[in-house]
Amino acid sequence: MKRIAALAPLALLAVLVALAAFVLMRGGERETVSAGQIGRPAPTFALARLGGGAPVTGGDLAGRAHLINLFASWCGPCRVEHPLLMALKDRGVSILGVAYKDEPANAAAFLRELGDPFTMAGLDPDGRFGLELGMAGVPETFVIGPDGTIRAVHRGPLTQAVVDGVILPALTEP
Repeated sequence: MKRIAALAPLALLAVLVALAAFVLMRGGERETVSAGQIGRPAPTFALARLGGGAPVTGGDLAGRAHLINLFASWCGPCRVEHPLLMALKDRGVSILGVAYKDEPANAAAFLRELGDPFTMAGLDPDGRFGLELGMAGVPETFVIGPDGTIRAVHRGPLTQAVVDGVILPALTEP
């Protein structure tokens, strides 16, 4: 009986580790977006511009389809998706980058190191803009239509399959 009692904490720990592994490894959960986000207007905003200058506002890209990509220098998956953002820029896609809860110097260094795919970049130091968008965490990409509504959302790092199957079709839909 004493032996069973001595092994109980170890068995409980093993169950908790297995449960945590299951929750973290199951796929698709971050990509799930509530239907309530699609079709709603993107929030109005005025963000401090990375590097200084006039604030970045929703009016800067009004009237044309574009992406809003929330990223951070401390975000490993943001590095993974970065080449795809650079390829979208090369295709002429307008992208507003938003440095989420990041130090301006760190965000600028991140873009100097990897290249700057953004038409413009703003700062969201307290995460308020991200919350207004309805984000879950970085990286996250929103497709905004020319009418200012959210057409698609991808939670997590972009993949070529997501770019081809979700992002590009949402950018070009009438």
